[in-house]
Amino acid sequence: MPDFRLTQQQRNLIKQRANNCCEYCKSQAKFSSDSFSIEHIIPRSKGGTSDLDNLAVACQGCNNFKYSHTQAIDPITGELAQLYHPRQQDWQDHFTWSRNLTQMLGLTPIGRATIERLRLNREGVVNLRQALASIDQHPP
Repeated sequence: MPDFRLTQQQRNLIKQRANNCCEYCKSQAKFSSDSFSIEHIIPRSKGGTSDLDNLAVACQGCNNFKYSHTQAIDPITGELAQLYHPRQQDWQDHFTWSRNLTQMLGLTPIGRATIERLRLNREGVVNLRQALASIDQHPP
């Protein structure tokens, strides 16, 4: 597999496109203690390319839990569902916020499977959302 390198201009474009947020849990880079990375939505190990349309910004937690997964079990139907694809799908079609803005809720099998696989409501992220919501900085 050829070495994957992005220019600084490409990195900036990808981060700007994501509004400097994790494209999965919506954590904001400026408030996160974890680093963010550019990840392959469809992993190269599964035939994904390094084209900009296959790259997304992910916080370390989401990137680690996603790893090379592209599917997960929907906890309601028990069936395999594709994970959310930030370039091909709209976030609001698959997710919404709980009333207090701290929990992501899945509206579709894709949303629910993604929440489960990437643990989008993990404790640290929920705590950060709560703190940011209290000062009107969340959702981004």
